[in-house]
Amino acid sequence: MLRQLTIEERRFPLAAPFRISRGVKHNADVVTVAMRQGDKCGRGEGVPYARYGESAASVIEQMEQLRPQLAAGMGRDELLARLPAGAARNALDAALWDLESQLSGVPVWQRLARPQRAALVTALTIGIDTPERMGAAAARIAGAGLIKIKVDADDPAARIDAVRRAAPHDRLIVDPNESWTIELLREMQQPLARAGVDLLEQPLPANADDALLDYSGSIPICADEACHETRDLPRMRGRYQAINIKLDKTGGLTEAWHLLRAARREGFKVMVGCMVCSSLGIAPALELAREAAFVDLDGPFWLQHDHPDGVQLQGGSLLPPSSGFWGG
Repeated sequence: MLRQLTIEERRFPLAAPFRISRGVKHNADVVTVAMRQGDKCGRGEGVPYARYGESAASVIEQMEQLRPQLAAGMGRDELLARLPAGAARNALDAALWDLESQLSGVPVWQRLARPQRAALVTALTIGIDTPERMGAAAARIAGAGLIKIKVDADDPAARIDAVRRAAPHDRLIVDPNESWTIELLREMQQPLARAGVDLLEQPLPANADDALLDYSGSIPICADEACHETRDLPRMRGRYQAINIKLDKTGGLTEAWHLLRAARREGFKVMVGCMVCSSLGIAPALELAREAAFVDLDGPFWLQHDHPDGVQLQGGSLLPPSSGFWGG
């Protein structure tokens, strides 16, 4: 047997509840994989997401079905053909990138012909709460550079205004997580412009975004749940001006790299985002983030405890993990 695989479910308690329009998270539940070949071991992490019909059990089952082929030496291209986009493929793809870099001695950033990792400004997220509490949260991070505001259909203007007053100089992303209607979107044009919002992320349900074909607003709209893989891009035209690339949606860095290149060729702005996860889930996304107009990789900073040698936050700057953490 060429490789040995260890697949585990892990739970990271959050430092504070994380509330979005679909509910509240108290833990980050992830599935990790360690792929050992000789004295080298590649690691990856995926976040099962109920919005896409995933659970830890279903993700582990997908991985286990390919255990013999992975142990025998399956590569990333075959993995791409054998598993659909999602958390399972993401974790395995990351482990393969990591393992390949260790075996070759060539780090991922160099294999992708990218500059070596450096600090990046990341969005810091404010979950849904009362306007007063959201304003207080914004005051604590004012000056970080980029703030993401989670809202729903319940008086979003008041929440956005509260954040803007508390953080008058930061760039803003507003994320309703599919909770608005086209009528509310039209009503929100003025409040969004008044607050100087830079980007509006997935305001309408992905299955109801045909309404965007007849919508014209001053704030660019970013596809999140509506765009997973490169093959989704044609449908984004006329609806969205940006796309949010998340590795758990694309099913890993391999497909995410294809999507990034295709999106830029077609004139979409690019955001690189994440689920609430540990630094092991963030490290591969850093390989994309240097080419993104917006970076939203603050997932690990919601955890009570992350990997000690993982990413760090300095003001609003995301510092890469320690050398050797992932990807060479």
